[in-house]
Amino acid sequence: MKPVLIVGAGPVGLTAALFLARAGVPSVILEKVERRSRQGSRSICVQRDVLEILERIGVGQAVADAGVTWYTGRTYHRDREVLTLTFPEVKGFPPFVNTPQTVVEQLLEERVRTEPLVELRYGHALTTLIQDDEGVSTKDGIAATHCIAADGVHSTVRQLLDIPFEGFSFDDRFIIADVRVDLDFETPERRFYFDPPWNPGRQVLLHPQPEGVWRIDWQVAEDVQLTDDHIRAIVGDKPYEVVWQSTYRFHQRRAKAFRKGRILLAGDAAHVMSPFGARGLNSGICDADNAAWKIAADRTGDAGPHLLDSYEIERGQAADENLRITGDTMRFLVPGNEEERAHRQKALETGEGIDSGKLFTPFSYENSPLTTDGGDLIPGSRTAGPGFTTRDGWLIRPDGHVAAHRCDDQVKLRALGW
Repeated sequence: MKPVLIVGAGPVGLTAALFLARAGVPSVILEKVERRSRQGSRSICVQRDVLEILERIGVGQAVADAGVTWYTGRTYHRDREVLTLTFPEVKGFPPFVNTPQTVVEQLLEERVRTEPLVELRYGHALTTLIQDDEGVSTKDGIAATHCIAADGVHSTVRQLLDIPFEGFSFDDRFIIADVRVDLDFETPERRFYFDPPWNPGRQVLLHPQPEGVWRIDWQVAEDVQLTDDHIRAIVGDKPYEVVWQSTYRFHQRRAKAFRKGRILLAGDAAHVMSPFGARGLNSGICDADNAAWKIAADRTGDAGPHLLDSYEIERGQAADENLRITGDTMRFLVPGNEEERAHRQKALETGEGIDSGKLFTPFSYENSPLTTDGGDLIPGSRTAGPGFTTRDGWLIRPDGHVAAHRCDDQVKLRALGW
């Protein structure tokens, strides 16, 4: 049986492979690097509904257990607190858990290693991709029915397909560092500092991580390097260790198309956005879930001619919303004109209308041709899939979204794109 080809062994590619395996579909994952990096937090916030999604492939609880839960987010302007956001504690998964991306990848890979339907190949860079009516193949002998491109912002697959990556990049530069230090907080919490005295005119973001490590993001001028003074302004005279650091710029980009034939783009290969609101990794996991069940149905002949089209519609609309929301946040953080600067100043002075990032929630497919009744994600959706299920009169898609109130043949055919 031909596999599905997955390009990229990050969290999106590994998640897609596990969802395919859950539906009985084999896959081959190609990863160009020789070995996985074990350093650096990168994406750290995993949202509750995404933990539910990951639990359907057996890793959601492990990701939650490995991370740090925070229920309070504080926002400061200069030297005063202007906003406090508190999440209620509920049964099940917490609203967010901070688990470094490297740990998420490790947990997913451990699960992949136990799955006989998944073959993971490191040190295998993709150079060619051939597509015809029978499927996709590479010049080195891999023949597959479909391909999921999860190979990141510099996606080789997207470039081979000549799909434009439209959008723009921000000029502002950020230094990020993982710093191990005991800050003596009573409970873990996220802190966002606007224009603090120790970084005037710019922002600093502080996030808790496991094992006493804090992720700190500094917005800095072009020529600034991380120094002891930067860190001491936050940690005081406490002993600390810089575990990892990097620099980056924010990008707001989207592939012009998410699908070409049997090839689907997912994660950063399809869209990239500023990290405020934790919309990158979380939306990429949703891409993987959406792509996997549709490919599985297409392979068995259960899908209509429009099911793969719906991937483009649903995940494209989700990306557009994420880009709109993160774009609004960046205009608040880095105002580009006098009107935006005046709005920001008033918000910070009054504590009303502050935008430090609208936190991620899954996209509702209310305008999808596959979805009726609003497209909401069913609470506790870890029970849904690998096929359609019913609960209390609802027809539930394999990705946990509502398809319809009634479960009859016509509704199910429509949900499968016929």
